[in-house]
Amino acid sequence: MKPRHIWREDGMSWFLNSPEQNLPMILADNGFDVWISNTRGTRFSRKHTSLNSSTTDFWNWTWDELASFDMPAVIDFVCGQTGQKINYVGHSQGTLIALVSFSEGKLVKQMKSVALLSPVAYMSNMNTALGRVAAKTFVGEMGTMYGDAEFNPKMVEVGDFIKSLCTYSGVDCYDILSDFTGKNCCLNSSSFDLFLANEGQSTSTKNMIHFAQTFRDGTLAKYDYAWPLYNEMHYGQVTPPIYNLSNIPHDLPLFLSYGGQDALSDVQDVKLLLGNLKVHDVDKLSVQFIKEYAHLDFIMGLNAKDKVYNQVVTFFKHQNS
Repeated sequence: MKPRHIWREDGMSWFLNSPEQNLPMILADNGFDVWISNTRGTRFSRKHTSLNSSTTDFWNWTWDELASFDMPAVIDFVCGQTGQKINYVGHSQGTLIALVSFSEGKLVKQMKSVALLSPVAYMSNMNTALGRVAAKTFVGEMGTMYGDAEFNPKMVEVGDFIKSLCTYSGVDCYDILSDFTGKNCCLNSSSFDLFLANEGQSTSTKNMIHFAQTFRDGTLAKYDYAWPLYNEMHYGQVTPPIYNLSNIPHDLPLFLSYGGQDALSDVQDVKLLLGNLKVHDVDKLSVQFIKEYAHLDFIMGLNAKDKVYNQVVTFFKHQNS
């Protein structure tokens, strides 16, 4: 038995389906100017003005920095090039950094509307045995072993770590992808093979620990440095600040689509997110639930055009009319 990787995707994931079935091309065919970003650490985003990706300083970040620095830099660049506001689409981590940015008042004035597919914010209800074991392990062992290092699923050390998780009771490593993402219903076999061949992108170990903290603590907060003195140094308080998603402006047009089989964007966790949006303007919030969908169906599902993408296009056009 050879376990699969823990996946971190880059922008190429949006193009694994045919042009008629992938979201960027569908948006382009509907007259939208499409820009695609890559998260730092993935294959197209490993350069820096002063740091080398072989150093630990390069990997000293979490999704806090993605929300505070990277996403604003991308949005500022696109707005500067086009002279227009943005219709934003995020999936998974891309939804998280958008939500926390908006909650702190960042980028809102540069948005026309926002589509969040498989939204991730709260994670305490993640219900797969592998996911729960991995999260608990990341908080402790991984931080001690690797610190501010690269987390590359293709590295031998990371492969050994993943194999070690397979020894825990209840963990099924024969289908490790489903155990992490939920049982995806609607993937094309050839697109899925491309996904397996091309994805498995690097992130930082610190970022993985931050996700594990979000699962463990049941809150959405900045990175916890574990020692009160360190938190005091970074935040001016002994515990990390909480992100208050109810601060997201009530008139920001939001489209959320989530699935009933998604292990990373669990239904109960999405309901917690929606609870923060309960006073959102009714005509500015559209919520879609797809019972049979899991995490990857939203970017690779054979029927995603009919199920999700056409609704995204309609929402954008309606909010921009």
